[in-house]
Amino acid sequence: MSNEKPRLAIDMDEVLADTLRKFLTLYQRDFGISPDLLQEPGKELHENLPEHINKQWAVYIHEKGFFRDIPPMPDAVETVRLLQSSYQVYVVSAAMEFRNSLEDKYDWLQEHFPFIPWTHILFTGEKIISADILIDDRIKNLVNFNGRKLLFTSPHNMLITGYERVDSWKAVAGLLLP
Repeated sequence: MSNEKPRLAIDMDEVLADTLRKFLTLYQRDFGISPDLLQEPGKELHENLPEHINKQWAVYIHEKGFFRDIPPMPDAVETVRLLQSSYQVYVVSAAMEFRNSLEDKYDWLQEHFPFIPWTHILFTGEKIISADILIDDRIKNLVNFNGRKLLFTSPHNMLITGYERVDSWKAVAGLLLP
């Protein structure tokens, strides 16, 4: 039997990084949209916005620096640091779709999660990975994953059932830490 720790793969956007909060901050700055915008469960942020500005997210996400100053999710840094005692922690992020995100995401990880070595950071298109556990907010990344699937709650996935759900990093700690 191997003494190797189980592999835990963690998504970035809306799991480690509060990307939704960043979008809301930009929409407030540019259009006066309340950062407490009521989001209908099961819908993407842009589907909850007036039609004349609902495609602005695509402009924001392509800007250099968009991914650089996103706030970490509450309790993410502390929990991931603790998880390293029991797991081989990997960050797995789709960073190829948005050209500027690769450098921004790497720099963001170095600032907020400097204890994760570069060898455990995987930037990809599709998340075809081998791990024991995957924490992600998108079911497209979980559906074909062969390990334990943890769906991190976000407004866009509130209506999805059939997955083990975690609502916060404290909930992750409760499930995965001894």
